Amino acid sequence: MRPALLVIDVQCGLFDDAPRPFEADLVVARINALAAKARTAGAPVVWIQHERAEGLLAHGSESWQLESQLQTQAGDCFVRKATPDSFLRTPLADLLAERGVDHLVICGYATEFCVDTTTRRAMALGYPVTLVGDAHTTHDKAHASAETIRAHHNATLSSISSFGPRTAVLAADAVVFEGASRGAHPD
Repeated sequence: MRPALLVIDVQCGLFDDAPRPFEADLVVARINALAAKARTAGAPVVWIQHERAEGLLAHGSESWQLESQLQTQAGDCFVRKATPDSFLRTPLADLLAERGVDHLVICGYATEFCVDTTTRRAMALGYPVTLVGDAHTTHDKAHASAETIRAHHNATLSSISSFGPRTAVLAADAVVFEGASRGAHPD
C-alpha cells in the first residue's frame, strides 16, 4: 500500500491562544516526527487548512497560517477546506489519486470535528486509515475533557466496520511508513 500523511487544521488560530488544545506541544512534535518519517519513506505529506470568509481562520490571515513549530518542506502538499470534511469541495481526492495513495495516516485538530469527519469520509471512500491516536487533539468542552474526547474517538473510530476499510489506532512512535509498496503499519 502507498500511504499519505494528512495533517488537519494545526493552525495558529487554533493552537496559539490560551487555552491551548490538549497536549498541544506534544502533538506538534509528534506530527513533525511523523512528517519526517513519511518524507524519508517517500510518502506524501498533506497539510490541510480550514478557512472561513472572515474573522478567525480567514484565508491568508495570521490565524489561518500553520502553527509556527510545524516543519513543512518543499514537496509537501497543501489543501484548503471550508468544512469538517477534508474531501468535500477540495482537491484532496484528486491529489491522492494522482500519487497512487491507497492508505491514509491521519492526525491534527479537532478530534471530534475535522479529524472524525475526515476519517469517516476516508473509510467511506475506500481508504484504510491509521489514526495516530496521540497526534490528534482538541480543546476541553463543557461535557468532556479533551483527553476524554480523544480517547472516545480513538475507541469509536477503530470500532467502525460497516464501511469495509477499517481504522487502526496507533501511537505516533508505532507508525511506520514503508513508501510506495507497503504502507503505514505497526512494527
